[in-house]
Amino acid sequence: MRFFGFTAFAAGALMLGACGGGNKNADTTAAAATTTTAESTTTAPAGGTAAAAATPATGTATAAPVTGTVHEIKMIGDEKGYRFEPASVTIKAGDGLKFTNVSGGPHNIAFDPSQIPADVQAQLNANMPNTTSPLTGPLLTQPNETYTISFANIKPGTYEGHCVPHLALGMKISITVQ
Repeated sequence: MRFFGFTAFAAGALMLGACGGGNKNADTTAAAATTTTAESTTTAPAGGTAAAAATPATGTATAAPVTGTVHEIKMIGDEKGYRFEPASVTIKAGDGLKFTNVSGGPHNIAFDPSQIPADVQAQLNANMPNTTSPLTGPLLTQPNETYTISFANIKPGTYEGHCVPHLALGMKISITVQ
């Protein structure tokens, strides 16, 4: 019994250590964008024009910079719950969304690959700098930390996103591209 208590403590300490730290940049788009596949690795300044690789099933695309308006989306966790504000947004192709961690983090923005049309996946993934996995942005751990996604070269449609750590709590967003 004493051994089980020690291993549970050790496992908990390892998990906490793995969750610590995080990117302390005020804007994760200011860091270098790196995308990796089994076939290649490409590194370039965020917002640059380096080819961003996607999974072989979705092909590859080049990151396209924001050419229109940048709309702010607040990421909030408080006594009212976990949410994106606004939870629904309509933008034009070429616009960008700047996600800001206001409270209750860590937060991120992710899209379920099974819900994104195959012909959109590679471009959307390329337009998401510093992904942690396909169509998944980095965790924003600090208040006022931001993450910007370009919707340039994204075809019209509605794209459902979510915050991975708070998906079970209903933290979802609907993005309509016109």
